[in-house]
Amino acid sequence: MSAPQVLVLAKTPEPGRVKTRLCPPCTPEQAARIAAAALADTLDTVATATAGARILVVDGDHPAPAGWARLAQRGGPLADRLANAFADTRPVADTRPVADTRLVADHRGTAAATLLIGMDTPQLTAAHLDAAVGLLGTADGPDAVLGPADDGGWWALGLREPGHAEALRAIPTSTAHTGRLTLAALRRRGLRVHLLPRLRDVDTAADAHAVAALCPPGSRFAVAVDADVPSAAAVGR
Repeated sequence: MSAPQVLVLAKTPEPGRVKTRLCPPCTPEQAARIAAAALADTLDTVATATAGARILVVDGDHPAPAGWARLAQRGGPLADRLANAFADTRPVADTRPVADTRLVADHRGTAAATLLIGMDTPQLTAAHLDAAVGLLGTADGPDAVLGPADDGGWWALGLREPGHAEALRAIPTSTAHTGRLTLAALRRRGLRVHLLPRLRDVDTAADAHAVAALCPPGSRFAVAVDADVPSAAAVGR
């Protein structure tokens, strides 16, 4: 069994389009620098982890690192973009034209197991990813892995059969119940789900400082937070 592929779902770090919940206390330009640092650290981590392929699924024109594939996000609501990321990167072992391999209902070939993460957990380590990929790549491993986030969402979803990502379309995103609803939907499909470690993602200034404290001191994210995110004490003065 080949190693699962890893997708990074990301948005080009442009002022006013990313990390808007950091504003205030940050300016849109500062928030964009925070997002850019988080994305850069995430891509570096994925580059050092085990993966059959690495694919940047991006909203905007941000380039993929050397050796990666790059795919534009497709769809409007986040739930659709998540499901489409799995569908549009789902290689199927048959001889039909490439465009036809996007048909999630096709079961004539064997799809590659896929792990999807975002750009909001720059404290992520290669060990986190290797554990998830290892579970998906083991013949008797779980059908899915799910990484819960502190805010009730999730930071990672891995599927042995990517077609099951269709379940995401009916799940509200960015709520305190998204992770629980995702887990329930996967189990209703009869999937055996392994829960990964819980991580905190970056939405607010408090999140940014807490997550930066978990990153290596010289990481882009830690440096950017120190430079661009005022502390609660500074804001109160």
